[in-house]
Amino acid sequence: MSTQEYRAAVITASNRAAAGVYEDRSGPIIRAGLETLPGFRVEGPHVVADGAPVAEALVRALEERCDAAITTGGTGLTPGDQTPEVTRELLAYEIPGIAEALRAAGWNKGVASAVLSRGLAGVAERAGHRMLVINLPGSSGGVRDGMDVLRPILAHAIDQMRGGDHPREQN
Repeated sequence: MSTQEYRAAVITASNRAAAGVYEDRSGPIIRAGLETLPGFRVEGPHVVADGAPVAEALVRALEERCDAAITTGGTGLTPGDQTPEVTRELLAYEIPGIAEALRAAGWNKGVASAVLSRGLAGVAERAGHRMLVINLPGSSGGVRDGMDVLRPILAHAIDQMRGGDHPREQN
């Protein structure tokens, strides 16, 4: 069990929620899921319009030295879905296995549209600080499935990103 401390930001990309048309339902699910993990302090959800405001929120989280930023929304096929594009511009490198596992989790539960998510995962870096960035879909079901994928790997991924080694198995 890790005794590390982690800071995570939750960012909801939704033009309608940002405009007050409806309440953000997915961001609070991410926050609640992260709060169950040992050592995690969670900021947000910060509700912003898709596109440039998502990039601004991610940069702010990076500048505030968060260890992870998890977004929800903006990963679909509509013309307004821009979260993967603005995320990619900030990444030093991608971690395709996380994004693949997120899509597979939905597919394996019989949600065929899960494969339409264009969400990314990777590491952003600025001024010597590294932050894990993960895009989840906007649906509450997709976020729950995503948190099931992330729960067992998130702390280990951050520890690795910080330069840690893989835990050694005891024989």
